[in-house]
Amino acid sequence: MEGGIHGGADKSAFRECFSLTWKNPYVLRLAFSAGIGGLLFGYDTGVISGALLYIKEDFKTVDRETWLQEMIVSMAVAGAIVGAAIGGWANDKFGRRSAILMADFLFLIGAIVMAVAPNPSLIVVGRVFVGLGVGMASMTAPLYISEASPAKIRGALVSTNGFLITGGQFVSYLINLAFTDVKGTWRWMLGIAGVPALLQFILMFTLPESPRWLYRKGREEEAKAIMRRIYSAEDVEHEIRALKDSVESEILEEGSSEKINMIKLCKTKTVRRGLIAGVGLQVFQQFVGINTVMYYSPTIFQLAGFASNRTAILLSLVTAGLNAFGSIISIYLIDRAGRKKLLIISLLGVIVSLGLLTGVFYEVTTHAPAVSFLETQRFNNVTCPDYNSSLKAQTWDCMTCLKASSPSCGFCSSPSGKEHPGACWVSNDSVKDLCHNENRLWYTRGCPSNFGWFALLGLGLYIIFFSPGMGTVPWIVNSEIYPLRFRGICGGIAATANWISNLIVAQSFLSLTEAIGTSWTFLMFGVISVIALLFVVVCVPETKGMPMEEIEKMLEGRSLHFKFWKKRSQPVEKGNQTA
Repeated sequence: MEGGIHGGADKSAFRECFSLTWKNPYVLRLAFSAGIGGLLFGYDTGVISGALLYIKEDFKTVDRETWLQEMIVSMAVAGAIVGAAIGGWANDKFGRRSAILMADFLFLIGAIVMAVAPNPSLIVVGRVFVGLGVGMASMTAPLYISEASPAKIRGALVSTNGFLITGGQFVSYLINLAFTDVKGTWRWMLGIAGVPALLQFILMFTLPESPRWLYRKGREEEAKAIMRRIYSAEDVEHEIRALKDSVESEILEEGSSEKINMIKLCKTKTVRRGLIAGVGLQVFQQFVGINTVMYYSPTIFQLAGFASNRTAILLSLVTAGLNAFGSIISIYLIDRAGRKKLLIISLLGVIVSLGLLTGVFYEVTTHAPAVSFLETQRFNNVTCPDYNSSLKAQTWDCMTCLKASSPSCGFCSSPSGKEHPGACWVSNDSVKDLCHNENRLWYTRGCPSNFGWFALLGLGLYIIFFSPGMGTVPWIVNSEIYPLRFRGICGGIAATANWISNLIVAQSFLSLTEAIGTSWTFLMFGVISVIALLFVVVCVPETKGMPMEEIEKMLEGRSLHFKFWKKRSQPVEKGNQTA
């Protein structure tokens, strides 16, 4: 499907967005106040990786039980799935502003519960509350911003939500580092998230409801008053007239503005096509592997040959910073290049980056240093039992050593250099200390490699390309592509699909790396990225600069437009379409 480019969107969109600081700070205040929901979203996804290390120290049951660790991490995502689904209904029933207030309340309750939790069970309960809040905020914040933004700069303003998501992830890494030596470490990490939730709750009380939702509910004078504060004098009457025509057309066609069900969603052509594009983008956003990078980047760096935990965490801070920087690029480009073009460039870069990572991890795996018999047998009481009993011990290398499971074993690098043959010993703290006392490196996840820095390059390129396009555009498209009467419920469906996909990827990555290897796992993500690219070219329309009421008209017709780089001067008109 393809859309037109409205004349209002040009290369000055970013400058105009920036100029709101002094021309119309009210619009900017709306965008950033609602965007705090994105900050909560990003902070929660990033902070748990560091907090979990200290939760395990305080609660030995968590340290012993892997399933309990997974539950603490995943219950927030599970809560977000439910929160996104409820959020769609709440947005249409109570309004966008009310849904944000509900999300803040849930998040604040969750943060307090986690901060004072006396046992792991209450941490899990707190994570569920936080997840409910994050799920509601993840689909409501961009929707509120979109409906309260002038068409010309709508993309840039909604992108601020994406920037605050990535900014929240970056801040979470800094908070993790800042509180490592503070008493009650993990309680501060998790509890401090309640501060921005409380701030947004207060700010939203000073802001109005979405004018489009108000108009839809018959509160026309309220809606007009708000729109006059948002739009310029020359544009406001046109926007009000377009909104009025859209609502009257809906009621004329449907007979009622309140009857919404799944059958109607599927039967309505504009909604069906919007859902295909919107839900597809949200699913592919996760299935190209972003949360393997954001949740597991320290692990990925260790798999690439960086033995030190501190080094892996610091390198992860680099990827989080690049993610935030990419969101700033999105704010600049989204209304200049357009949604579709940005998505395609983003996916092309992601494909190249995943190809590089596939090659790096293939080299890491196939060029692992050998296990030295002399080094391994130097201390008989620490030799890996599987190595002793193996009939092919002479063929063992570092990767073979790390796959030993009865008990698990680690690789102590050679004193001559990490690429030389080393020792395969039993993996425990005393043996780790023995290895470090001899000024050697101890590996339990990945093997010594000279290709580790290429993994950093690959992950950096991946983030730089992903963040401006696939990182932010799916949320922007889903905030503007649906007809007004279906916008809340459809946004909820798309956000729910995103969180379900998030859970699938986050819970399967480590299992996949163990089952098929890291290089094949990244290759799989690369193949999915190619499919995503084809999907974008065929199914995603361009909505750059189009008034929201014009997007519905554009979706009523279907035209496969493969020359996405060519502009169309006028939006698609309803009467000129073929079904």
